[in-house]
Amino acid sequence: MASNQNFRDLQWVLHAIKSETLNLHNISFYLSQPTSGCFQETENSMNINISKDSLLYFLHLLTVLGTAKNIQSSLRNLEFHQVEWELQQLLNLGVLLENSTNIKQLVFRRNRFNTECLSEFSDVLKRNNVIKEITFSESAIGYVGAGILSSALKVNDSLEELQIWEDSIGSKGAEELSKMIEGNSTLKLLTIFDSSSITATPLISAVLARNRTMEVHIWSGENGEKISKVVEFSPENSTLRIYRLNISGACRVACALGCNSTVKSLDMTGVRLKSKWAKEFRWVLEQNKSLKEVNLSKTCLKDKGVVYVAAGLFKNQSLESLYLDGNWFSGIGVEHLLCPLSRFSALQYQANITLKAVTFGGGSTKIGRDGLAAILQMLTSNESVTRLGIYDDESLRPDDIVKIFKSLERNATLRHLSLQGCKGVQGELVLQTITETLQVNPWIEDIDLSRTPLQNSGKTDGIYKRLGQNGKSEPDMDLLKDMPLTMPKSCRVFFCGQEYAGKSTVCNSISQNFSSSKVPYLDQVRTFVNPVEQAIRTNGMKIRTFKDEDTKISIWNLAGQHEFYSLHDLMFPGHGSASFFLIISSLFRKPSNREPKTPAEIEEDLQYWLRFIVSNSRRAVQQCMLPNVTIVLTHYDKISQPSQNLQATVNSIQRLRDKFQGFVDFYPTVFTIDARSSASVSKLTHHLRKTSKTILQRVPRVYQLCNDLIQILSDWRSENFNKPAMKLKEFGELCQVKVPPLRIRSRHDNKEKVEMRRRAVATCLHNIGEVIYFDDPGFLILDCEWFCGEVLGQLIRLDVRRQSSTENNGFISRKELEKILRGSLQSQIPGMGSKVFENLDASDLVHLHNRIIGLHNQHGATYSLEKYLISININGIYIRIELGGQLGYYIDVLACSTKNLTETLRLIQQLIIPAIHSFCNGITLIENVLRPECVQNLTPPRYRKTQLVSLQQLKQALLSVSAESMYDYQHTWSPVSDSGRPILRSGFDLARDLLSDDDFREVLHRRYHDLYNLAVELQVPPENNSDGPDQSLSTSNEPDKVDPTFGGIAKGVEAVLQRLKIIEQEIRDLKQEIQGLRYYEHRLLIELHRKVNYLVNYNVQLEERKVPNMFFFVRTENYTRRLVTNMISGMNALRLHMLCEYRQEMHVVEDQMGCEMMQVDNRAVQCLAPYMKKFMKLLTFALKIGAHLAAGMGEMIPDLSREVAHLAGSSLLYGAGGAVAAGAVGAAAMGRNRSRAVEGSRDIQQDLKTAQQWVVDFLRQRRCSSGKDIAEKFGLFRVRYRDNGQIAWICRRHMSIRANEIIEVPI
Repeated sequence: MASNQNFRDLQWVLHAIKSETLNLHNISFYLSQPTSGCFQETENSMNINISKDSLLYFLHLLTVLGTAKNIQSSLRNLEFHQVEWELQQLLNLGVLLENSTNIKQLVFRRNRFNTECLSEFSDVLKRNNVIKEITFSESAIGYVGAGILSSALKVNDSLEELQIWEDSIGSKGAEELSKMIEGNSTLKLLTIFDSSSITATPLISAVLARNRTMEVHIWSGENGEKISKVVEFSPENSTLRIYRLNISGACRVACALGCNSTVKSLDMTGVRLKSKWAKEFRWVLEQNKSLKEVNLSKTCLKDKGVVYVAAGLFKNQSLESLYLDGNWFSGIGVEHLLCPLSRFSALQYQANITLKAVTFGGGSTKIGRDGLAAILQMLTSNESVTRLGIYDDESLRPDDIVKIFKSLERNATLRHLSLQGCKGVQGELVLQTITETLQVNPWIEDIDLSRTPLQNSGKTDGIYKRLGQNGKSEPDMDLLKDMPLTMPKSCRVFFCGQEYAGKSTVCNSISQNFSSSKVPYLDQVRTFVNPVEQAIRTNGMKIRTFKDEDTKISIWNLAGQHEFYSLHDLMFPGHGSASFFLIISSLFRKPSNREPKTPAEIEEDLQYWLRFIVSNSRRAVQQCMLPNVTIVLTHYDKISQPSQNLQATVNSIQRLRDKFQGFVDFYPTVFTIDARSSASVSKLTHHLRKTSKTILQRVPRVYQLCNDLIQILSDWRSENFNKPAMKLKEFGELCQVKVPPLRIRSRHDNKEKVEMRRRAVATCLHNIGEVIYFDDPGFLILDCEWFCGEVLGQLIRLDVRRQSSTENNGFISRKELEKILRGSLQSQIPGMGSKVFENLDASDLVHLHNRIIGLHNQHGATYSLEKYLISININGIYIRIELGGQLGYYIDVLACSTKNLTETLRLIQQLIIPAIHSFCNGITLIENVLRPECVQNLTPPRYRKTQLVSLQQLKQALLSVSAESMYDYQHTWSPVSDSGRPILRSGFDLARDLLSDDDFREVLHRRYHDLYNLAVELQVPPENNSDGPDQSLSTSNEPDKVDPTFGGIAKGVEAVLQRLKIIEQEIRDLKQEIQGLRYYEHRLLIELHRKVNYLVNYNVQLEERKVPNMFFFVRTENYTRRLVTNMISGMNALRLHMLCEYRQEMHVVEDQMGCEMMQVDNRAVQCLAPYMKKFMKLLTFALKIGAHLAAGMGEMIPDLSREVAHLAGSSLLYGAGGAVAAGAVGAAAMGRNRSRAVEGSRDIQQDLKTAQQWVVDFLRQRRCSSGKDIAEKFGLFRVRYRDNGQIAWICRRHMSIRANEIIEVPI
């Protein structure tokens, strides 16, 4: 009933539209209907049926709709069914579309358009910017209509969806639409359902070639076949799926993918492909950078096609997943496919490192023997693939499956392995191998064995259980902690000495002694060496090994040529190593003559090696024992009778023993031998064997595991063609397979901790001398003789500068060095050479060469490197860094610049010195200032050895003088002569010229700091002046630390120089600061004298000052006088002395006889102790501010720094005057606490009265109470000041020069 009520005639529709009573969103026109009328489905939706005899109504309705205002604003969708369009109708439709602002969708179902109408519709689309979606369904627009639409859409920039259903636009129409796609960037959805699948090729190719983010769906149903999708592209997930395409279409799509960036996943499963397409796809893999996943399953690819795909993988750096299962290739295809994923040498790089997942297999894939070998090679060498799938294979047998799982023992990257449907996965052996592999390899997370005989038989439960255990987090236990320890069984003896010392001859004689005692001798030197190669071999370090019962003794003969000295640090034994040293020195300069060495030369020789041993030993984190050293003097047979020279040599050796006592454990006997005589060397051989056993008992025990690893490493070498070196990664793989305590048991284990344990074991093997381990770049040398002789020997003798084409400045690029290394270390004689590059990578050799020579990548500044010299030019500052000769133990840094001293020194201190420290780790470096004249004249190092002064001593000397003398303080240089010929005359330089402004300011700052503390002690009121201690120095933030290498120097040059310019602007004149310092000292002196005068004159009534008040005690020890700072009962041999008391000029009286005090009793202690404290405190103050009270007392002051640690760091405790202050520091410490100082001031009268009464009594006992007696013993005279009438006791000098200010008052 409702339906009948909603059905109206066309007149009602026209009236309703004109009256604007309708609010329609959707209108659908149905033409060629049996009857005419309208049906309003909803309030906003209406269907209009028009019969063939009422077509005029259709034209009229379009006209009315185009003029109705409310319809124009509300209408959204228009549908036309079975309309055969005429031009006028289309014109009216155009008016409607132009006037309507909200029509978004047009649908034409079973419509018919002639060319004229399509052209008009095309013009409408060109002008329209509102319509978003157009659909043509069964409208037979054909390729002509497709072309006309394309021309419109090239202009239209609003349409987002275009659908053409069940039409035949053909290849021509598709090509026209593809041209439209090239120019239209707003279309978001394109759906085509055509009778021919050929339409898909140009469309999808255009989308891909132009990188359009357009969703594409193309369907086809050819020759009455079932409708199916041909191509779909979804930009949301960047996936392109091709379901059905001929080979030419597939090739065209492949070409479009080359530079595409929108497709990340390509799925061509089931598309029949040929090698022609694979050839195009190779280019895609080489060029495309966005493709992540490619599925080519069941594409009928044969060997040739797979070879093309594999060739593309060599250059591809983006593809992560490749699926090739269900194809028709053989083992040849597998071999090529896996080639870019494999390494065939330890020195070869893996070509493709981005592919993570790969699958192949199927009933038509015949893997065979070649394919199996390729699989095994890939699994053992690949470091990137995490998923591997071999599906439905029938060619692999059970023993082949066993080999696959065995190869997984050393693979740490594969996570998922699928063997589903493989017939060879069966049998107990396969099951056992899988279980054993999972015990060794915890990284495998999943093994898919579905549809395999093993799975079908129900035997895979144990495998999945083990996989679950590998996924569990194991408790973090240190397996090395509870491992058994054992005494090491091998000891190394290092032969140290200069060339011609006879080390090799001694070693040969020792070997003869071992052989004669029927001890097996294992010489590691190769005997089966081609004589020609033996003749051209480089001399270097030699290693010989002997067996003494169950102890292995290896002699490491350190090369004596100076070119090899840089190798010695590399070979130095590590912490806890069972080793000791023989320093071998010849008594003669050359073995060919009888010119003996002087004792000084022998001492210098021995001292070099002792310094080498001590400095390297101190680099260890912890020293469990001192290095054991034995001294051997060779060529003793040439000495016919003992001489004075020999005795002097013995004395110099004893001096070295004393000097290095506490750093080296010396063997008490010095061996003097004839190295050629085995009899002469027999005692040394016995000492060597005995000391080896002693050392092995004393050194820390090693893990039993290390002894086991020695055999494991030996077996590994045998299995790997006696390979002399192994990468750290190979060592880790060996530990994972062969050493359970060093195995990663779960993939959730802390891998870093296990790696750390492996490195610790490798270090232990290095320390016991079984391997040479380099943590960086990370390899172990198993054949030490080969490494020392062939690798290091050739590297150290390599003249890089001569072969380099670059500027001869001592530096070379890394690539050019690799080229030179390859050219130099590869023999030109067939069948000969060192085979270095078969075992070590060129980059490793470069790293090792740079470590030996001490080079790093240099850039930024200008450098020049020569033997013992580095020259650097940094922005106009020329710097020479000189090593002190062959056996020198000092480094001279000489600088020449037009810039000021401060800027130059800052550059040295911030860049050069940190770099030197980084190379001298564990060694104490003392900084000295070199005489400027030596730098100006480039005086040779042998003459300037004495022309230097310690930087700290120079600062301390400045601190010892008053502020008035600081600016003009001079340092005096001693003269230097050579055989009576003067080289350098005596002279002096001002301290301000030797120190930078920064150093000078540091001295001033320390003086200010101490004076400020003294002002607090003396309670001097503060003043608001700019020269106060807090404002006295302008400080700047310290520049950032620069990497302490010469490369870091170059990098930091610009930043540092910029900072220097900023700081320089803030520097104030030093004289102004010194003036402020002098004023500060003056104020403190006034306050000090006020307090001292109070002490002197606090009680003028005390017998009218018949004896002096200021006294002190001195004790004589070993012909030196020491000031007594504390009174202890029982002290004896003391002398009482008196100070000259002239106001503000108190001092010690020269040549004062004093009065002897035999012994200190308890009464003396009680009377004098309080006075001593206060007197010493004032003495300390006076010394620190340069008061005359300190004059003449410096040599008597004891060092009390241990008793007063809180004052020991004071800058004014150093220097000539500072030495005095150091002695008085104990008394000063007692008054630091303010409350104690106040309390002391209350009792000061009583303390002084008691002390001075004791002095009066003491002098009476010694019959020294008259003025004449006091003048005789103390050189003091009683006077009265004319201005204030106070009494004082002063010296003869003051009596003379101050006669007009005083009146003598004799007793």
